[in-house]
Amino acid sequence: MKLVVLVLLLVSLFFSSSLLQFTVADPTNAVGPSTCDSKCEMRCANAGVKDRCLKYCGICCQQCSCVPSGTYGNKSECPCYRDKLSSKGTPKCP
Repeated sequence: MKLVVLVLLLVSLFFSSSLLQFTVADPTNAVGPSTCDSKCEMRCANAGVKDRCLKYCGICCQQCSCVPSGTYGNKSECPCYRDKLSSKGTPKCP
Protein backbone atom coordinates (compact mmCIF):
# COMPACT_ATOMS: atom_id res chain seq x y z
CA MET A 1 0.00 0.00 0.00
CA LYS A 2 2.79 2.42 0.90
CA LEU A 3 4.58 1.59 -2.35
CA VAL A 4 1.48 2.44 -4.43
CA VAL A 5 1.09 5.79 -2.64
CA LEU A 6 4.77 6.57 -3.16
CA VAL A 7 4.61 5.72 -6.87
CA LEU A 8 1.47 7.84 -7.33
CA LEU A 9 3.13 10.73 -5.52
CA LEU A 10 6.24 10.54 -7.72
CA VAL A 11 4.17 10.31 -10.91
CA SER A 12 2.05 13.29 -9.89
CA LEU A 13 5.18 15.33 -9.08
CA PHE A 14 6.64 14.50 -12.46
CA PHE A 15 3.51 15.55 -14.36
CA SER A 16 2.95 18.70 -12.31
CA SER A 17 6.53 19.85 -12.87
CA SER A 18 6.26 19.28 -16.62
CA LEU A 19 2.99 21.24 -16.73
CA LEU A 20 4.59 24.04 -14.76
CA GLN A 21 7.36 24.38 -17.34
CA PHE A 22 4.83 24.65 -20.17
CA THR A 23 2.85 27.25 -18.25
CA VAL A 24 5.81 29.40 -17.26
CA ALA A 25 7.56 29.32 -20.66
CA ASP A 26 6.69 32.29 -22.84
CA PRO A 27 6.99 31.28 -26.50
CA THR A 28 6.81 34.91 -27.69
CA ASN A 29 10.11 35.63 -25.91
CA ALA A 30 11.97 32.91 -27.75
CA VAL A 31 13.96 34.55 -30.51
CA GLY A 32 15.75 32.26 -32.89
CA PRO A 33 17.95 33.07 -35.86
CA SER A 34 15.05 32.85 -38.31
CA THR A 35 12.95 35.26 -36.21
CA CYS A 36 15.83 37.74 -36.01
CA ASP A 37 16.45 37.40 -39.74
CA SER A 38 12.87 38.25 -40.64
CA LYS A 39 12.64 41.13 -38.15
CA CYS A 40 15.97 42.58 -39.32
CA GLU A 41 14.98 42.19 -42.97
CA MET A 42 11.99 44.45 -42.30
CA ARG A 43 14.06 46.85 -40.16
CA CYS A 44 16.78 47.22 -42.80
CA ALA A 45 14.49 47.34 -45.86
CA ASN A 46 15.34 50.98 -46.62
CA ALA A 47 18.95 51.00 -45.41
CA GLY A 48 21.62 52.49 -47.65
CA VAL A 49 24.16 49.84 -46.67
CA LYS A 50 21.85 46.87 -46.20
CA ASP A 51 24.54 44.24 -45.48
CA ARG A 52 25.94 46.26 -42.58
CA CYS A 53 22.47 47.02 -41.25
CA LEU A 54 21.52 43.32 -41.30
CA LYS A 55 24.77 42.34 -39.57
CA TYR A 56 24.41 44.76 -36.66
CA CYS A 57 20.66 44.28 -36.39
CA GLY A 58 21.20 40.51 -36.13
CA ILE A 59 23.82 40.94 -33.39
CA CYS A 60 21.52 43.26 -31.44
CA CYS A 61 18.50 41.01 -31.92
CA GLN A 62 20.33 37.96 -30.58
CA GLN A 63 21.57 39.89 -27.53
CA CYS A 64 18.36 41.82 -26.80
CA SER A 65 15.68 39.41 -28.07
CA CYS A 66 13.81 42.23 -29.76
CA VAL A 67 13.91 44.56 -32.76
CA PRO A 68 11.94 47.83 -32.89
CA SER A 69 9.14 48.03 -35.44
CA GLY A 70 9.48 50.06 -38.60
CA THR A 71 12.54 50.88 -40.67
CA TYR A 72 13.78 53.77 -38.49
CA GLY A 73 13.22 55.06 -34.98
CA ASN A 74 10.84 53.42 -32.47
CA LYS A 75 13.85 52.37 -30.39
CA SER A 76 11.90 53.09 -27.21
CA GLU A 77 10.09 49.78 -27.86
CA CYS A 78 13.32 47.91 -27.06
CA PRO A 79 15.55 49.66 -24.47
CA CYS A 80 18.34 47.07 -24.75
CA TYR A 81 18.47 47.62 -28.52
CA ARG A 82 18.40 51.39 -28.03
CA ASP A 83 21.16 51.48 -25.38
CA LYS A 84 23.79 49.32 -27.12
CA LEU A 85 26.81 51.42 -28.06
CA SER A 86 29.77 50.78 -30.34
CA SER A 87 33.35 51.16 -29.13
CA LYS A 88 33.20 54.75 -30.43
CA GLY A 89 30.19 55.56 -28.25
CA THR A 90 27.72 55.73 -31.14
CA PRO A 91 24.52 53.65 -31.32
CA LYS A 92 25.40 50.10 -32.38
CA CYS A 93 21.96 48.94 -33.44
CA PRO A 94 20.36 50.36 -36.59
